[in-house]
Amino acid sequence: MTELKNLERELGLFRARLWAAAGFVLFCFGLLVFRLVVLQVVRHDELATQAENNRISVVPIVPNRGLIVDRNGVVLANNYSAYTLEITPSKVDDVEATIEALSHIVDIQPRDRRRFKRLREESKSFESVPIRTRLSDEEVARFIAQRFRFPGVDVQARLFRHYPYGDLASHVLGYIGRINQKEAEAMEDWPDEQYANYRGTEYIGKLGIEQSYESELHGITGFEEVETSAGGRAVRRLRSNPATPGNTVHLSIDIKLQALVERLYGNRRGALVAIDPRNGEVLAFVSKPTFDPNLFVDGIDSDNWKELNESADKPLLNRALRGTYPPGSTYKPFMALAALNTGKRHPSTIIMDNGVFMFGGHRFRSPENERGGAMDMRRAIVESSNVYFYSLANELGVDLIHDQMAPLGFGRLTGIDLKGEVAGILPSTDWKRKAYRRPEQKRWFAGETISLGIGQGYNSFTMLQIATALGTVATNGQRFEPRLVNHIENVLTRERRSTDRVALPPVPYKPEHTAFIREAMYGVTQQGTGTRVFMGAGYASGGKTGTAQAVGLRQNEKYVASRMDEYRRDHSLYEAFAPLDEPRVAMAVIVENAGFGAAAAAPIARRVLDYLLLGLYPSEEDILAVQQGKATSPIGTPRRVADVPLPRGMDAFGDDVSGVTADAALASPPSVAAPRAASAASVPVVAASAPLPAGSAPPPAAPKPSMPAAPASIPAVVRPAASRETP
Repeated sequence: MTELKNLERELGLFRARLWAAAGFVLFCFGLLVFRLVVLQVVRHDELATQAENNRISVVPIVPNRGLIVDRNGVVLANNYSAYTLEITPSKVDDVEATIEALSHIVDIQPRDRRRFKRLREESKSFESVPIRTRLSDEEVARFIAQRFRFPGVDVQARLFRHYPYGDLASHVLGYIGRINQKEAEAMEDWPDEQYANYRGTEYIGKLGIEQSYESELHGITGFEEVETSAGGRAVRRLRSNPATPGNTVHLSIDIKLQALVERLYGNRRGALVAIDPRNGEVLAFVSKPTFDPNLFVDGIDSDNWKELNESADKPLLNRALRGTYPPGSTYKPFMALAALNTGKRHPSTIIMDNGVFMFGGHRFRSPENERGGAMDMRRAIVESSNVYFYSLANELGVDLIHDQMAPLGFGRLTGIDLKGEVAGILPSTDWKRKAYRRPEQKRWFAGETISLGIGQGYNSFTMLQIATALGTVATNGQRFEPRLVNHIENVLTRERRSTDRVALPPVPYKPEHTAFIREAMYGVTQQGTGTRVFMGAGYASGGKTGTAQAVGLRQNEKYVASRMDEYRRDHSLYEAFAPLDEPRVAMAVIVENAGFGAAAAAPIARRVLDYLLLGLYPSEEDILAVQQGKATSPIGTPRRVADVPLPRGMDAFGDDVSGVTADAALASPPSVAAPRAASAASVPVVAASAPLPAGSAPPPAAPKPSMPAAPASIPAVVRPAASRETP
């Protein structure tokens, strides 16, 4: 039989399915309309911005770092452009294999691999890390021809810092290096505007002027808006805001004088600081030995770092800023001033010097060659009588000594415009209570005071502190914070902005007291321990030699330099100011482990004063004699400073670049878009070095238009100490 279909029932099912399908279609269409409204109306502004950002990339333009120049315009730090080969680790499957393949195209040395490994550890995986710097044009061409083989590897044109004079004045200049992880984290706490200014910046000042004046040298970061394709390729530049180069920092030092002093030291260790006591201007700031800051620019390799860091001579230690030493007999004029200021001793008071001072059963000795006899204050300074100042220290006491020396700046930061200065130690009973932990060590013993009178014991100061203290005495109590930067020049407008000269509250000394001390120090150069060194000088100066113990001796132990290890021998010190009537220079010099003050330190001071006051440059034979510690007064025929050429400056590729002017360098700044080839030259600035003529003041400031050192050790036991001076 044939089954008859229920047409009505089938038609109803069909209609139900049709309405269900229509409802589903309408629902889906409604969802599309709703989503379209959300995207086109509700989120229009947000999505339009995202689309524009995807189309437009904002690329930071890193500014040219500012120049550092000396007082005469000689460029001490500049920039050069070069190609670098860089790897982005996140885009490379096998970094080691990639480096090995690259080594067949460009020269990659083991030191390059070690530096890359260290920089990679300090960087994030998506950041490009240089494997080779300063590529030649030939190397660039070879890589570009095979670039398709190396995804994640590219050639970049970058600016690099360069120090044309190598290790000369390196402790003043410091250096720049890549921003490490710790520095990057610290930068996140900077104000938003300052942090944003470092977008794209990979290098930052680490020490010296580079660090202390980072904000002036860095410049203002610019930007470019670049239209990109869907694949991220740049199509065209829409607009740009150029970067503003960093300012030019003008130092107060004369690089020719700086080079002379470093030559006079030779291979010896030490420090020299010379300032203008009338305004705090630093005229010379030397720490020996030095180091080459160029080694740090693109990452120092492990061999060079080990050599610098483990050297017994500690070339990374800025001895002028962070090296603390007992001042030895250079402390005696300040002790005499304290006696006058407190009324504890009159200049005519006589103390008998028989070569030994007895206190508590201990013998505090004087040098065997000391003349002795009846000592008034002037003769005690001129002949450097230890017994006189032993007894004076006993009369004053440690706390009164502290209170008299603190206003001179001993044991305090001077405020120089370099970071990393240390305060040294100006002892007192309160200081000792805080410095030691065990109760028996906290107590101050009267016998510990005696050695303080001759600049030994716990006394520990920097040459910067001694120079500023002497400047205070030379100017009857006037004080200034020392400054290495004279002014800062805007590279675009050429407007010069003088740095602040911070005048500190004067010390209320009586003029007759400071005049007496200055006259006694003049006697040192005429009748005392500095006579032979300053014989025939064309100016009157005051000075004081010092011989400070590097290590303590037993009470009956005799000092014989030839029998001691070099690093245990006495330090040679000298302090000087000149001219006598209106001092324009105050200076402190130390030559480590070099013996008597008159033998090593004083001859260096004499040549510096001749340079500054007379415009005289020592002969080559005289320089050699000073280096060997065999000089007194100058020998040979001195030259005019103006006739002596500047030190030789080298660019990053070994070319001599002496003779290029500052205007030429600023008129042709390095370009990242077209790096120089291997044979081209960078351009440091040199200008004629103008000495200070006799009788004239240093040039005034232009009108308006800082490796951590080991901390100073605290001796556990203070032994009787003697300053060993040679009359």
